[in-house]
Amino acid sequence: MHWRTLLGAAVVAPAVDAAATLRFSCSQLVVDRLDPLVNPGALPSPHLHQVVGGNAFNASMNPAVHDVPSTATCTSCTPVEDFSNYWTATLFFRARNGTLHRVNTFGNELGYTGATGGQTVYYLSQGKVTAFKPGFRMTVGDPNFRTAAELQAKYKYMDFTCLQSSMTRGGQTLNFPTRPCPAGIMISIRFPTCWDGKNTDSPDHQSHVAYPNSYACPASHPVTVPQVFYETYWDTRPFNNQNDWPTDGSQPFVWSFGDKTGYGIHGDYLFGWKGDALQRAMDQNCNSDLFQNKINCNTLKTQSLAEANKCTISRKVDENLDGWLTSLPGNMPIM
Repeated sequence: MHWRTLLGAAVVAPAVDAAATLRFSCSQLVVDRLDPLVNPGALPSPHLHQVVGGNAFNASMNPAVHDVPSTATCTSCTPVEDFSNYWTATLFFRARNGTLHRVNTFGNELGYTGATGGQTVYYLSQGKVTAFKPGFRMTVGDPNFRTAAELQAKYKYMDFTCLQSSMTRGGQTLNFPTRPCPAGIMISIRFPTCWDGKNTDSPDHQSHVAYPNSYACPASHPVTVPQVFYETYWDTRPFNNQNDWPTDGSQPFVWSFGDKTGYGIHGDYLFGWKGDALQRAMDQNCNSDLFQNKINCNTLKTQSLAEANKCTISRKVDENLDGWLTSLPGNMPIM
């Protein structure tokens, strides 16, 4: 299987030989009901998220008063100069009797089994790219979507893989898998790669970025930025007994915001690399081993998975997230 083809399928810079494939692990920083982009300052935010990256993460993250690299003191990612935050909604299993149990993440078995959950993060390029600027943030996806048509009309490269083994690639779906997945579910989220060159954010956290047209950025968004790409491994293996699944044969998983289809898949990104570290890595076309924990990039400093695992923060919202629950955190309706 051609891994570069799979990873590069969504890369949208001009097609030239020089390319960066920066891949690394980010262990779980916290699972909490905070969302500083969509619901800044809210304690709690409406739905639950799993968060990785720098320990400066908080409910507001106002770029005018909150410089991420200088505020954070550790990161759960292996590059020690990356204090960015990366987060997604959290997955729940809904049993036949209607009770819910939070699904844990686990370390990518291709090199990151020592990670305490979290996700695998990629920065991809083909050709020259411009690193994000301080204060940059963006989201992708829409939690209100409930159909494939909605998702496909607006977003690209966001999908689910029912893992038969750690090596499974291919067979992606836009919705939750409808059968038990022997090795868990991998969820992939890729962000747009064209920036307007002016705004580090926008009111909807999306309009300042765009997808390319036939590998070329549109005139409205002429600056090519690295593609940020998440792979989150959800440990659905404890819930593979179909005797616990709904009697109507439907799949049992639901996002923390109440989506039982999967089409509301979305992700949030807040840039926090120190100085010019990311630009240096992109300029040197740094790459990572695709099967083990190894970054081939002499311009970046890294830490071990064990060190990354030590970077955590406490939950700000005091609520029960463990065991069997009668409703989603925040009483989010399931639909």
